[in-house]
Amino acid sequence: MNKNEYNEALLELFELNGLERPNESLSDKLRNLSCCLLETNKIHNLTAIKEEEDVIVKHFIDSILISRVLPEGASVVDVGCGPGFPTLPIAVYRPDLSILGIDSTAKKINFVNSTATQLGLDNVTAISARAEAVAHTAEYREKFDVATARAVASLPVLAELCLPFVKVGGIFVAMKAQSAADELNSAKNAIEKCGGEFVETVRLDLRHRRSDKNDEERNLIIIKKVRKTQEIYPRDYAKISKKPL
Repeated sequence: MNKNEYNEALLELFELNGLERPNESLSDKLRNLSCCLLETNKIHNLTAIKEEEDVIVKHFIDSILISRVLPEGASVVDVGCGPGFPTLPIAVYRPDLSILGIDSTAKKINFVNSTATQLGLDNVTAISARAEAVAHTAEYREKFDVATARAVASLPVLAELCLPFVKVGGIFVAMKAQSAADELNSAKNAIEKCGGEFVETVRLDLRHRRSDKNDEERNLIIIKKVRKTQEIYPRDYAKISKKPL
């Protein structure tokens, strides 16, 4: 798509998904992000999504929808950020946020950092590391207003990985699709053991403008951090995945 076609698609899709109309600066940054992603993807295979309109819907809008539940000026950690989703789109859409992306794959973190620099995003930092190790460091443990994760693992696993990053009084927001209710039920013990308390599930629909695409269910599971996480959590990932709490 040329610039005009891209901006037209972006405007229509933002309005269709109930998001505020993007200004020229936001449109330009998202288009540049799309170009960076798709060009780099030819070499490093960062995403299976290769059409510009699908990138807008399934990466950008899907990421930005979480901004509805993020407090003004919040510090956010995105666990398992991959090549920057939701990290990069919400950093573009919400410059008031301070965001740390964590992923164990170096090539994805390199993409996040280089793209943030290229787009002039001074509210993004990304590190290549295991989240369960980072969560035990004094620099990051219980230092964030919000932790989030997007389609990384099951909710019992994510609760143990994410809640140790969150301050008491902050929130963990899990981004899930249709399996949200079942996953929440299976995660009750993990949430409680890691100091969390379920608040609500915000149900959304990810809408497409093309008739050959079906709307997709999205759920934001919001868990409040009500007490400090015991020092033993998170465990090694092998233990977490083999025997979730």
